[in-house]
Amino acid sequence: MIKFLEPTKFKRFLFFIFFDVFISIFSTTSAFFLRFNGDIPNEFYKGLLLCAFSMAILRVFFLWIAKIYMVPWRFFGLYEGRKIFNAHIFAMFSFMVIYFLLDDVFNPFPRSVIIIDSALCYILISGLRISKRMMYSSKSENNEPCIVIGATNKALHVLKGMKEGYINYYAVGVYDARKEKVGTTCENFVVEDKSQISKDIKKHSVKTAIIALKLNQTELNSLHDELMSYGIVNVKIFSLIEGGEIRNITVEDLLARKPKDLDKEVVRNFIKDKVVLVTGAGGTIGSEICKQCLEYGAKKLVMVDHSEFNLYQINEATNSDIRNELKLVNIVYRDDLEEIFSKFRPDVVVHAAAYKHVPMCEFNPKMAVVNNIIGTKNVIDLSVEYEVKKVVLISTDKAVRPTNVMGATKRVCELYALNSNEISKAEIVAVRFGNVLGSSGSVIPKFKKQIKEDKNLTVTHPDIVRYFMLVSEACQLVLQAASIAKGGELFVLDMGEQVKIADLAKKMISLAGKEGELSVEFVGLRPGEKLYEELLIDESDKRTRYESIFVTSSAKYDLNLLNSQIEDLVKSDDIVRNLKAIVPEFNHKD
Repeated sequence: MIKFLEPTKFKRFLFFIFFDVFISIFSTTSAFFLRFNGDIPNEFYKGLLLCAFSMAILRVFFLWIAKIYMVPWRFFGLYEGRKIFNAHIFAMFSFMVIYFLLDDVFNPFPRSVIIIDSALCYILISGLRISKRMMYSSKSENNEPCIVIGATNKALHVLKGMKEGYINYYAVGVYDARKEKVGTTCENFVVEDKSQISKDIKKHSVKTAIIALKLNQTELNSLHDELMSYGIVNVKIFSLIEGGEIRNITVEDLLARKPKDLDKEVVRNFIKDKVVLVTGAGGTIGSEICKQCLEYGAKKLVMVDHSEFNLYQINEATNSDIRNELKLVNIVYRDDLEEIFSKFRPDVVVHAAAYKHVPMCEFNPKMAVVNNIIGTKNVIDLSVEYEVKKVVLISTDKAVRPTNVMGATKRVCELYALNSNEISKAEIVAVRFGNVLGSSGSVIPKFKKQIKEDKNLTVTHPDIVRYFMLVSEACQLVLQAASIAKGGELFVLDMGEQVKIADLAKKMISLAGKEGELSVEFVGLRPGEKLYEELLIDESDKRTRYESIFVTSSAKYDLNLLNSQIEDLVKSDDIVRNLKAIVPEFNHKD
């Protein structure tokens, strides 16, 4: 019985057909009664029956042509009302044609009834459809109150969704800081100045704000902090790009830099119809590079990773694309890696495979050297041997005046890669950047896990700071930098301002609505950890045509000497001393 009552498209179609026919017959009958003041002469009953029958068929036919029967209750609006009006006009004129062709069949017939009937039927059929919209509007007051920020098209979508019942809030006001918007109307609301927010949320006990406005990172942070200071608990964002979804504001929204110089066309021209090999394909950076290479039209994508699970995940994330070639290979084994180069002859190699977790590399310095340096050496040497057109080494801000084993190994990788250009037809470049939001082993997933488990958030030091960027934007800038490279460049991405990790932890507690429940605990710096990363960009760095991409200088290094030093490094029992021999600026902190 319950299943029978569940709404379906077919049931809705039958419902509207039945009531439209009923309303049409009722309106025709009523029109006759109105025309004759409630006393219809007997000789006009024949015309009434013929008219009621004909008009019902014509109206249903033209409503069907206008696809009115495909429109659910909640989506009925002015556009649908106009289509119903047009359907009635067409039905009326069609009936008039039939009447004039067959007047002897209809007569006697009062022609004024046609207009009365059409007007009455239009009002009733439209009224039927708008009735449920009105019910939704009246019920909205039972939902939670909210404020909408931004007098924009997004705000119109939000307010319409509230009226139609699929957004479970009701708005108490629309606010905007732009003077030209204040005093205008947005749906049924007069747009108020943003300064009115604090007064109105107290008046209506509002705890939720929906941002329907495009803001940069600084503006969004400022607005979020302002709303929280007024007592707003839930700050949400409405995005048309994400399918008209209203979602909670995230720490990624507040930290994302959103570079303005992302150039998709340049990346597309660089990647399209090329065979691309990505090492570390299942990692945070590698997996995003893989997704973008497929999006930008790579002819074949060779995914190399030593983790079976990571390789499985990236294949699933790319819907097992027919262009995917999955290779479960550890890059430290040159012979296995060479088989891949020999078989696929890549045009572009993106080397993202590396151990990047600072404490783990401190605990296992030998493996950090083998994986990061020997792995990179194998990738570079094979790229030179097989004449790969372009090679991109993913580097890190920790390679700048390193204080830990991981950073020092990545600096050695930079030196080897960039100085290999002298003996290669390949254009080999390195791209250096900071933390990407949400990467495995990074602080944000750790904080999210601690919040979920109702644990205090652990931060190593009150003053520790880091750079952050969205992984998708960082990866596009990597490919963008590679597209303009000539070989030998060390590119640096502008990561913006560093973020204080203690402040980030507090903001995440606030976003989770757990202020007063959770706190921040300081646990001390880990082995090899810096309080702050070195400034990525300095005055000597050259600008490229993109404001987010710089070229910095990298020291020339004798490749034969470097090869000899790497051999000694791998055999050494004193990894730190041998790394310092290659990277004199390495200031190891235990």
